[in-house]
Order: sequence, then C-alpha cells, then structure tokens
Amino acid sequence: MTHDPAIAISGLSKSFGPTLALDALDLTVHRGEVHGFLGPNGAGKTTTIRILLGLLRADAGTVRVLGSDPWAEAVDVHSRLAYVPGEVTLWPGITGGETIDLLAKLRGGVNPRRRAELLARFELDPSVKARAYSKGNRQKVALVAALASDAELFLFDEPTAGLDPLKEMEFQHCVRELVGEGRTVLLSSHLLAEVEALCDRVSIVRDGHTVEAGTLTALRHLRSTTIDVETERPATALATVTGVRNLIVDDRHARFDVDATNLECVLRVLTDLGVVALTSGKPTLEDIFLRHYTAVPASTTGAS
Repeated sequence: MTHDPAIAISGLSKSFGPTLALDALDLTVHRGEVHGFLGPNGAGKTTTIRILLGLLRADAGTVRVLGSDPWAEAVDVHSRLAYVPGEVTLWPGITGGETIDLLAKLRGGVNPRRRAELLARFELDPSVKARAYSKGNRQKVALVAALASDAELFLFDEPTAGLDPLKEMEFQHCVRELVGEGRTVLLSSHLLAEVEALCDRVSIVRDGHTVEAGTLTALRHLRSTTIDVETERPATALATVTGVRNLIVDDRHARFDVDATNLECVLRVLTDLGVVALTSGKPTLEDIFLRHYTAVPASTTGAS
C-alpha cells in the first residue's frame, strides 16, 4: 500500500487572462483522512478542484492525484475518484435512477444493494424525471451516484447545498463510513460546523494561496482564547495589555480575545482587578476562518 499523499500540490498557479486565480498554492491531503478546504468566494477553491479533475491545466507548479498527473493521466485519475459539485445539472428528460445508473456504468457498474441503501437514506425517489427535482434532490442524485461508487478519493465542493439538516447529518455519517473503509475525502464547504465535525485537517486559502494548514487542534492553539469576565473593578486596564483584542468593557463586565502566549499576563491583571466570575472558550473553526478574512480583505479579482 502506498504512503504517498492522495493529493499533493506544490506551487500551483493559474491565471485567466490578467486575473491570477491561484498564486503558488500548496495542498497536501493524506490518504484515509477528511481534509477541509476553506476560503471565501474568490479564494481559488473551485479552480483548484477543476485542476485536480483534469478540467483545467495548471500554468505552474506540480499536481499529483493518487500519484498521477490529472491533466496527462485524466482517464486513470477519473476511474479512481468521485466528484460532487455544489450546483448539480442533470439531464432533464431521464429519471434520477437512470442518471445514477448511467454514471455508474461509466465506472463499470454499481452495487444494487448499496444503491438501494443510499436511496433510502437520502429519501430520494429515483422514478422522478430530473426536470421535476428540487435543488436538494438534484444534489441527492449526485451524492448517491458518488457514494455508491468504489472510488478511492472523493472531491466534494459544497456537497450539501440545498439539503435539509437531517440529510446533512446523513451525509456526515456517509463520510465517516468512507474514511472507516480507508478512503480519502477533500471537502470544500461553507458549513463550518460540517467541516469541524468531519475534518482531520484543514487548509485555509485566500487570494489563491494557502494561508494556514494543519489539524483543528493546532489551528486553535495558534489562535486566541475568548474570555468573558466580571471583575470587582472595571477592566479598562486590559486595553493596554499586549495580545488583548476585541475588548468590550461594560462597567465591571468585560469580553475579549487574547493570544495564548499572553494569557498568563492577562490572568495576572484580572486577579488584581478581583475576579467575580470568568468563562473562557477555545475559538471555533468559524472564529479562525473569519479572522483570516476580516483582518486582510480578500482580493476581488480571484476565481472561485
């Protein structure tokens, strides 16, 4: 069994005319993991996925998918991966079941039992013509077709767009099952709770390049702690303490963020002020994500 990454991208660049969509982007997805791929619209996520699929050719850098070049060896790569976009377009004149079967035949067939199981889990009626499906049901067709395959690698680009919360949870169960079988998932999603629930590691991109990558634990460690405190005397002195941000003081109540390296100093200041009550919490993935894109505005010229 190979130990090479399922996806290995180094220095990936891609331009569309004068627009630089990807700027020396790096991404490594290990086999058997769920990897979150995060960034705002225009960060370069979809362009990256299209290059992974062999639909676009990179201008510079190296790209390997399951050890192969997705542009030069697209047939081999496509036989080993499954892809679900956030906007699914189906053939309007055939049913959802016929669509699933057609896509399965391109891969050599489908396990009927697995197909039936997924149709039940996602509550999809396969006898309905695609033109009559809602957005959520079109999404279910693509998900069933992908999840019923024997792919090694799954590329999900906003896969639960249009699904209700119960089906989002069902998707999460399916992803956990895939990883339990040793498969690999790259998940691009704006549902940060979904990424937080599923992903082993995440990469955050902005303006076409990676700004942060690592485990959720490591990323939280690099970021601040949020403190909500009531003190005997107003905590205005915190405004001058290094590492304190977003300070809000309302008489004897204060709320703020503090960098981990400055936490000890802050606690000493609070002790001097007389702590009446204090709560603290680690930042959520959403906190981490927003800090990247509020501190430095993202370019409006990138590709999605």
